[in-house]
Amino acid sequence: MRFDVDALRRAVAVFPADAWRPHFNTGYYVGDWSGIALRSHEGAFTPLAPGQGEARPTAHCDAFWQAQLARLGTALRSARLLRLGPGGRIREHRDHDLGGADGDLRIHVPIVTDERVDFLLDGRKVPMQAGECWFLDLSRPHRVENHGGVARIHLVVDCARSPWIEAQIDAGLGDTPPSQPSRGSEAFAAFRAHVHAHPALEDELATLTDTEAFLDAVLASASEAGFGFEREEVRVAMAQARRDWVRQWRA
Repeated sequence: MRFDVDALRRAVAVFPADAWRPHFNTGYYVGDWSGIALRSHEGAFTPLAPGQGEARPTAHCDAFWQAQLARLGTALRSARLLRLGPGGRIREHRDHDLGGADGDLRIHVPIVTDERVDFLLDGRKVPMQAGECWFLDLSRPHRVENHGGVARIHLVVDCARSPWIEAQIDAGLGDTPPSQPSRGSEAFAAFRAHVHAHPALEDELATLTDTEAFLDAVLASASEAGFGFEREEVRVAMAQARRDWVRQWRA
């Protein structure tokens, strides 16, 4: 499936600045992460939040947006435009409500994006291009980093499972491009090799048992050696190491 990017961007440009509301999960992000609800649940404490009852179109969901959503051919739970401003970061998290066999499917349609936006799933960059339609299993660890100079905007839709939408996902698997390493993960991997090549630095870092002190030392050492990555990259690597350690004992 492909969407008309120019038409989507023109429709987004019509919205006034005050239509964009800050995302309710304030602990999840840094910078501007905001949205416009096109469909919202009854009883939700904010239009961007989940709620009980039937999902209905909002005042922002005009005939154009209704036509775009109708292309998904299945019952819709929610539909939002989500914007991540330049320099913004959505911290790694998992949407556990999407993981079950009967859970909703989350669809992403990039409207404004570029190669400097890293959407990372399981630590690897998903190469989504504007106008494409992607299903992602976001019950797995994911985060987003906007290293560019323009706001990234996606149409994000939660929809019910149906034979038609599942057939579209199956049909798309054949030409889905592979995920890619992120710029931060590549820089961190190079720094890890640098640490292992310098036993004194390796021993120094190994003595630090306080997490925040360890992170401070890693970032300071990396900066001094010319490696550029964020604190989040180290946290994610540490979390992955813990998951790998647990997994080996469950096998």
